[in-house]
Amino acid sequence: MPGKPETSNPDARSSPRLSRSFYRRNPVAVARGLLGHRLVSQIGDARTSGLIVETEAYLGIPDKGAHTYGGRRTPRSETMWGDGGYAYVYFVYGMHHCFNVVAGRAGNPVAVLIRALEPCASEAGSGSEPSNQNLDVLFARREKAKRFTDLCSGPSKLCQALNITRDQDGEDLIEGDLLFIERARSHSLPQGSIVAGPRIGIAYAEEWQHEPLRFFLEGNPHVS
Repeated sequence: MPGKPETSNPDARSSPRLSRSFYRRNPVAVARGLLGHRLVSQIGDARTSGLIVETEAYLGIPDKGAHTYGGRRTPRSETMWGDGGYAYVYFVYGMHHCFNVVAGRAGNPVAVLIRALEPCASEAGSGSEPSNQNLDVLFARREKAKRFTDLCSGPSKLCQALNITRDQDGEDLIEGDLLFIERARSHSLPQGSIVAGPRIGIAYAEEWQHEPLRFFLEGNPHVS
Protein backbone atom coordinates (compact mmCIF):
# COMPACT_ATOMS: atom_id res chain seq x y z
CA MET A 1 0.00 0.00 0.00
CA PRO A 2 2.03 2.96 -1.26
CA GLY A 3 2.78 5.63 1.30
CA LYS A 4 1.13 3.78 4.18
CA PRO A 5 3.35 1.80 6.59
CA GLU A 6 2.23 -1.60 7.76
CA THR A 7 2.86 -3.33 11.05
CA SER A 8 4.58 -6.68 11.37
CA ASN A 9 5.10 -9.28 14.07
CA PRO A 10 7.93 -11.85 13.84
CA ASP A 11 5.76 -14.50 15.45
CA ALA A 12 3.39 -15.70 12.72
CA ARG A 13 1.04 -17.27 15.24
CA SER A 14 0.17 -13.78 16.48
CA SER A 15 0.82 -11.80 13.30
CA PRO A 16 -2.08 -9.54 12.41
CA ARG A 17 -4.20 -10.54 9.47
CA LEU A 18 -4.96 -8.07 6.74
CA SER A 19 -8.08 -6.16 7.68
CA ARG A 20 -11.45 -6.07 5.95
CA SER A 21 -10.74 -2.51 4.83
CA PHE A 22 -7.62 -3.73 3.01
CA TYR A 23 -9.82 -5.87 0.74
CA ARG A 24 -12.62 -3.32 0.33
CA ARG A 25 -10.67 -1.48 -2.35
CA ASN A 26 -10.40 -1.71 -6.09
CA PRO A 27 -8.89 -5.02 -7.24
CA VAL A 28 -5.79 -3.43 -8.75
CA ALA A 29 -4.84 -1.87 -5.42
CA VAL A 30 -5.53 -5.17 -3.64
CA ALA A 31 -3.56 -7.18 -6.21
CA ARG A 32 -0.52 -4.96 -5.81
CA GLY A 33 -0.91 -4.69 -2.05
CA LEU A 34 -1.03 -8.46 -1.51
CA LEU A 35 2.47 -8.96 -2.89
CA GLY A 36 4.92 -9.85 -0.15
CA HIS A 37 2.29 -10.87 2.41
CA ARG A 38 1.81 -14.40 3.69
CA LEU A 39 -1.01 -16.76 2.66
CA VAL A 40 -1.58 -19.30 5.44
CA SER A 41 -3.49 -22.57 5.24
CA GLN A 42 -4.50 -24.56 8.31
CA ILE A 43 -6.48 -27.07 6.28
CA GLY A 44 -5.91 -30.63 7.42
CA ASP A 45 -3.29 -31.48 10.02
CA ALA A 46 -0.60 -28.93 9.16
CA ARG A 47 0.00 -25.23 8.89
CA THR A 48 1.51 -24.35 5.51
CA SER A 49 2.27 -20.94 4.11
CA GLY A 50 3.93 -18.91 1.41
CA LEU A 51 4.65 -15.32 0.51
CA ILE A 52 2.49 -14.00 -2.32
CA VAL A 53 4.70 -13.15 -5.30
CA GLU A 54 2.23 -13.03 -8.21
CA THR A 55 -1.38 -11.90 -8.56
CA GLU A 56 -3.97 -11.04 -11.22
CA ALA A 57 -6.78 -8.51 -10.86
CA TYR A 58 -10.25 -9.19 -12.29
CA LEU A 59 -12.46 -6.14 -12.67
CA GLY A 60 -15.90 -7.70 -12.66
CA ILE A 61 -18.79 -6.68 -14.91
CA PRO A 62 -16.84 -4.79 -17.65
CA ASP A 63 -13.93 -7.29 -17.65
CA LYS A 64 -14.26 -10.00 -20.30
CA GLY A 65 -11.83 -12.15 -18.36
CA ALA A 66 -13.91 -12.16 -15.18
CA HIS A 67 -16.45 -14.84 -14.26
CA THR A 68 -18.92 -12.02 -13.58
CA TYR A 69 -18.48 -10.28 -16.93
CA GLY A 70 -21.69 -8.65 -18.08
CA GLY A 71 -23.29 -9.17 -14.68
CA ARG A 72 -23.26 -12.98 -14.82
CA ARG A 73 -24.21 -14.50 -11.48
CA THR A 74 -23.91 -18.26 -11.19
CA PRO A 75 -23.58 -20.69 -8.28
CA ARG A 76 -19.85 -20.94 -9.03
CA SER A 77 -19.22 -17.19 -8.97
CA GLU A 78 -21.70 -16.24 -6.22
CA THR A 79 -18.91 -15.57 -3.72
CA MET A 80 -17.51 -12.82 -5.97
CA TRP A 81 -20.71 -10.83 -5.41
CA GLY A 82 -20.12 -10.66 -1.66
CA ASP A 83 -18.02 -8.43 0.55
CA GLY A 84 -14.25 -8.13 0.25
CA GLY A 85 -12.03 -10.41 2.30
CA TYR A 86 -13.51 -13.80 1.42
CA ALA A 87 -11.98 -16.69 -0.50
CA TYR A 88 -13.30 -17.41 -3.97
CA VAL A 89 -12.19 -20.89 -5.04
CA TYR A 90 -13.19 -22.39 -8.37
CA PHE A 91 -12.48 -25.62 -10.24
CA VAL A 92 -11.25 -25.63 -13.85
CA TYR A 93 -10.57 -28.24 -16.54
CA GLY A 94 -11.98 -30.92 -14.27
CA MET A 95 -8.72 -31.12 -12.32
CA HIS A 96 -7.42 -27.78 -10.98
CA HIS A 97 -8.44 -25.44 -8.19
CA CYS A 98 -7.71 -21.70 -8.21
CA PHE A 99 -7.71 -19.48 -5.13
CA ASN A 100 -8.90 -15.88 -5.35
CA VAL A 101 -9.45 -13.09 -2.87
CA VAL A 102 -12.72 -11.17 -3.19
CA ALA A 103 -12.10 -7.42 -3.35
CA GLY A 104 -14.35 -4.36 -3.22
CA ARG A 105 -17.72 -4.33 -1.51
CA ALA A 106 -20.81 -6.48 -1.81
CA GLY A 107 -22.53 -6.06 -5.15
CA ASN A 108 -19.33 -5.21 -7.02
CA PRO A 109 -18.08 -8.66 -8.16
CA VAL A 110 -14.32 -8.19 -8.41
CA ALA A 111 -11.49 -10.44 -7.23
CA VAL A 112 -7.77 -11.11 -7.27
CA LEU A 113 -6.33 -14.44 -8.39
CA ILE A 114 -3.29 -15.60 -6.40
CA ARG A 115 -0.95 -16.99 -9.05
CA ALA A 116 2.21 -17.91 -7.15
CA LEU A 117 3.75 -18.18 -3.71
CA GLU A 118 7.26 -18.43 -2.33
CA PRO A 119 7.06 -21.13 0.37
CA CYS A 120 7.98 -19.58 3.70
CA ALA A 121 11.37 -20.29 5.17
CA SER A 122 9.89 -20.54 8.67
CA GLU A 123 6.65 -19.94 10.51
CA ALA A 124 7.62 -16.27 10.39
CA GLY A 125 8.38 -16.46 6.68
CA SER A 126 11.96 -15.20 6.93
CA GLY A 127 15.34 -16.48 5.82
CA SER A 128 16.60 -17.99 2.57
CA GLU A 129 16.12 -21.69 3.21
CA PRO A 130 12.65 -23.15 3.86
CA SER A 131 12.04 -25.15 7.02
CA ASN A 132 11.81 -28.90 6.67
CA GLN A 133 8.43 -28.94 8.42
CA ASN A 134 6.82 -26.67 5.85
CA LEU A 135 8.64 -28.21 2.89
CA ASP A 136 7.96 -31.81 3.82
CA VAL A 137 4.22 -31.22 3.77
CA LEU A 138 4.34 -29.22 0.55
CA PHE A 139 6.41 -31.82 -1.29
CA ALA A 140 4.15 -34.62 0.00
CA ARG A 141 1.14 -32.85 -1.49
CA ARG A 142 3.00 -31.86 -4.68
CA GLU A 143 4.57 -35.17 -5.64
CA LYS A 144 5.33 -33.95 -9.16
CA ALA A 145 7.42 -31.05 -7.89
CA LYS A 146 11.14 -31.74 -8.18
CA ARG A 147 12.42 -28.36 -7.03
CA PHE A 148 11.63 -25.85 -4.31
CA THR A 149 10.74 -23.29 -6.97
CA ASP A 150 8.16 -25.63 -8.52
CA LEU A 151 6.09 -26.11 -5.37
CA CYS A 152 3.78 -23.09 -5.67
CA SER A 153 4.69 -21.48 -9.01
CA GLY A 154 1.18 -21.46 -10.43
CA PRO A 155 -2.46 -21.15 -9.30
CA SER A 156 -3.25 -24.87 -9.28
CA LYS A 157 0.14 -25.78 -7.80
CA LEU A 158 -0.28 -23.53 -4.79
CA CYS A 159 -3.80 -24.84 -4.18
CA GLN A 160 -2.54 -28.39 -4.20
CA ALA A 161 0.40 -27.52 -1.94
CA LEU A 162 -1.81 -25.70 0.59
CA ASN A 163 -4.65 -28.23 0.30
CA ILE A 164 -7.15 -25.62 -0.96
CA THR A 165 -10.30 -26.93 -2.66
CA ARG A 166 -13.84 -25.79 -3.39
CA ASP A 167 -14.63 -26.66 0.22
CA GLN A 168 -12.94 -23.37 1.15
CA ASP A 169 -15.01 -21.26 -1.25
CA GLY A 170 -16.54 -18.48 0.84
CA GLU A 171 -14.05 -18.85 3.70
CA ASP A 172 -13.71 -15.62 5.68
CA LEU A 173 -10.06 -14.55 5.46
CA ILE A 174 -10.41 -12.23 8.44
CA GLU A 175 -12.37 -14.33 10.93
CA GLY A 176 -11.99 -17.87 9.59
CA ASP A 177 -9.68 -20.58 10.89
CA LEU A 178 -8.67 -22.38 7.68
CA LEU A 179 -7.33 -19.69 5.34
CA PHE A 180 -6.05 -16.19 5.99
CA ILE A 181 -3.43 -13.70 4.89
CA GLU A 182 -0.97 -12.27 7.40
CA ARG A 183 1.13 -9.13 7.19
CA ALA A 184 4.70 -10.17 6.47
CA ARG A 185 6.33 -6.81 5.80
CA SER A 186 6.35 -3.52 7.64
CA HIS A 187 6.44 -1.12 4.69
CA SER A 188 5.17 -0.78 1.16
CA LEU A 189 7.22 -2.47 -1.53
CA PRO A 190 9.26 -0.16 -3.76
CA GLN A 191 7.29 0.60 -6.91
CA GLY A 192 10.23 -0.54 -9.03
CA SER A 193 10.08 -4.04 -7.53
CA ILE A 194 6.58 -4.71 -8.91
CA VAL A 195 6.16 -5.63 -12.58
CA ALA A 196 2.79 -5.23 -14.34
CA GLY A 197 1.92 -7.20 -17.45
CA PRO A 198 -0.92 -8.92 -19.33
CA ARG A 199 -2.82 -11.76 -17.68
CA ILE A 200 -2.12 -15.36 -18.63
CA GLY A 201 -4.35 -18.00 -20.23
CA ILE A 202 -7.43 -15.89 -20.95
CA ALA A 203 -7.41 -15.57 -24.75
CA TYR A 204 -11.21 -15.68 -24.60
CA ALA A 205 -11.13 -12.22 -22.99
CA GLU A 206 -10.22 -10.64 -26.36
CA GLU A 207 -8.80 -7.14 -25.83
CA TRP A 208 -8.97 -7.59 -22.06
CA GLN A 209 -6.28 -10.26 -22.13
CA HIS A 210 -3.74 -7.54 -22.92
CA GLU A 211 -4.60 -5.28 -19.99
CA PRO A 212 -1.66 -4.97 -17.53
CA LEU A 213 -3.54 -6.57 -14.63
CA ARG A 214 -0.98 -9.21 -13.64
CA PHE A 215 1.50 -8.17 -10.97
CA PHE A 216 4.61 -9.95 -9.76
CA LEU A 217 7.85 -9.35 -7.89
CA GLU A 218 10.63 -8.71 -10.35
CA GLY A 219 13.26 -11.43 -10.43
CA ASN A 220 11.45 -13.77 -8.02
CA PRO A 221 12.14 -17.38 -9.10
CA HIS A 222 8.73 -18.62 -7.88
CA VAL A 223 6.70 -16.55 -10.34
CA SER A 224 4.69 -18.73 -12.74
